[in-house]
Amino acid sequence: MGQLLITALIAAIVITVLIVPLTKKVPKGNLTNKQFDILAILVFISSYILTLFTVYISKIDLQWTVFLYILPVVALAGALLTTGIEQKIKSALTLASILAVAYLLAAPLFNAEEKYKSAEMEVKVEIQSFDETKTPASVPPKFVRNKMKKAFGQVPNTSYYELGRLQIQKINGEYVYIAPVEFSGLFKWFTGKTTPGYFKMSATDSSDNPKFIAHEMAFVPSAFLNKNLERHMRLQYPTLIFFGDPQLEIDDDGTPYYIRSYGEFISARNGFDVKGIIMVNAKTGASEQVALADVPSFIDGAVSPESVSLQNSYYGNYVHGYWNSLFGKKDVKLPSDEGTEANVSPIFMEDGEMYYFTDFTSPKEGVDSMLGYSLTHARTGEATYYTGNLEESYMDSQGALDIIEKKFIEKEWEGEMPILYNFYGEASWLSAVLDSNGFLQNYFIVSAANPEISTYAFTPNEALKQYKTALSHGGSTVDGTSNAEEAQLTAKVVRVYKERVGDFTIVSFLAATGDNFIVSTETSPLAMYVEAGDSVAITYYATGEQFQPVKTLEIQGLLK
Repeated sequence: MGQLLITALIAAIVITVLIVPLTKKVPKGNLTNKQFDILAILVFISSYILTLFTVYISKIDLQWTVFLYILPVVALAGALLTTGIEQKIKSALTLASILAVAYLLAAPLFNAEEKYKSAEMEVKVEIQSFDETKTPASVPPKFVRNKMKKAFGQVPNTSYYELGRLQIQKINGEYVYIAPVEFSGLFKWFTGKTTPGYFKMSATDSSDNPKFIAHEMAFVPSAFLNKNLERHMRLQYPTLIFFGDPQLEIDDDGTPYYIRSYGEFISARNGFDVKGIIMVNAKTGASEQVALADVPSFIDGAVSPESVSLQNSYYGNYVHGYWNSLFGKKDVKLPSDEGTEANVSPIFMEDGEMYYFTDFTSPKEGVDSMLGYSLTHARTGEATYYTGNLEESYMDSQGALDIIEKKFIEKEWEGEMPILYNFYGEASWLSAVLDSNGFLQNYFIVSAANPEISTYAFTPNEALKQYKTALSHGGSTVDGTSNAEEAQLTAKVVRVYKERVGDFTIVSFLAATGDNFIVSTETSPLAMYVEAGDSVAITYYATGEQFQPVKTLEIQGLLK
């Protein structure tokens, strides 16, 4: 708050000097000492109060460049109120300030190269294969939000509050969604003063139920006056440049903190490059400025999704400058808008770290071919661009969603949160499928290079098992690193498990050799007749995994 008062004081002094005739000469004569003092005091006090009021209401930053926008008006007023040499000086200042404002407004035309350099990414071909023994954090936020709303009865004085912004993060090693309880209006804030806590739900298990965590919070986005979170941050740090909405982060003890990314303009007052976060204890309001390199380990999303989306736009559009992004569009690639947060999708990779995923497509209309995809580390902002296998053409996220829509056109189900993974060496889209009411129905996997290869199931891991079989049927590799060798085996079946999924049946069986196998009736229709005690002759892919995919299956003695 002290910094704000000092900055406003300096601004008021400058405005007073520019407006008040220092020579006391005005067009109609000279000011008396008393008139001069009264005018100076009035201008100083009014400009000081107006500066504080503007910051308080608009929450705008007080970096010195913001004053360039009002400088022409102030300098012109000063020039009109005086005569002689002082008038000439203030008139020249008026002209210079107009040119400065023109520079600010024209900055996007000239700083595209700087923006591209600030967003430049390391380039690789493909992400590592996903470990099928793990479960991707694939529960869609729309479904989670629906469940949290239905569980809102857990909140004390329910009518005072509403559900806030959903955020995925890792707490004590578990991937969860969290959402704060927010005030539902001014009167409710005036009466309640604090919100009672937040909701938490698994990001990997769709059968999990939301749990309300009681933890009083006073500094939240929906509060008013000095308890409003964004205003509280601005009053504490009046000159910082913020970008993106505040996000809730929970430490391993369950204490809620709000964070917001701050950074620097690329040039003039245009563009943004993230440098760190402001962290606020949601209960006490205690604030701390933290550089990205020093962000506490419990914070997963230090870099706001809005700033990542902006960086993706710089990287995709400005590879050859601003004008090329409008006309020639050579090498231009457009980031997708299918993300769940500010056009990007936060996901956790196998290293336990959170990344923002975005796929890039061609600027040419009617083309759903993916040009590449990016992963941006949510704590450091470091980004990698993956070109994918250049010998194959990958379908983009919109193409994957279109396939899902056509697959379930009669039921009017739609895909949500498509993410590209490397499943068994195949670039593949994994998407949740929701009905018209936002309830989760299944998980759909489709090959990005071979859209005819697809499958779906009630859980991501079940879908992965079926997808392995579908890839084997389609002739694709299934081990993620090299082509699995084919092997033959004749053995007695000990145990059998059959599951109907969609139009086909998935048959899992244990052979007397101790090996487990999996086969779809799409690949081998007669597999539906396999029973314990049968002797089968199979050709399978020796992947070394727990359930190895069968290419062909013959039940000995079934057909004579």
